[in-house]
Amino acid sequence: MSDFDLPPQRAAAVRRAETLARKINLLLDVIVSDTGKPFDYPAIRDGAQKAGYYLSRTRWTLLKAGKEQVVPDEALRAIARVFDVDPEYLLQEGGKLPERVEAELELIRSMRRAEVKNFAARALGPVDPEALRAISKILDEGV
Repeated sequence: MSDFDLPPQRAAAVRRAETLARKINLLLDVIVSDTGKPFDYPAIRDGAQKAGYYLSRTRWTLLKAGKEQVVPDEALRAIARVFDVDPEYLLQEGGKLPERVEAELELIRSMRRAEVKNFAARALGPVDPEALRAISKILDEGV
């Protein structure tokens, strides 16, 4: 089903739910809890409760899945507080990533590049240092 098959108001609600789900899932993939582990439902629920909102497991599952629903502003603020992002970020289709998310993504990219460099060094065996520097440069530039 496309947006053309839906009344404009319904299509907007579906897009909003999909955008919110994309943002939530990105945050879940990138941001870790204070314990250093990925967020799970109990951590999200407890964080939302600290912000004054009870987030049920059902609502959380529907939010992550992008199911159309009425999402109270209090829920958005609580979720944003858990992840330490601006609540508006959760609803913007485009826009700049929050600094924290951008920093975490850069860290992940750096770690992956380092893994590839280490693998290449082991797989190639003894390699001319200049060739190794050239491989590192290519990986660092993202080419």
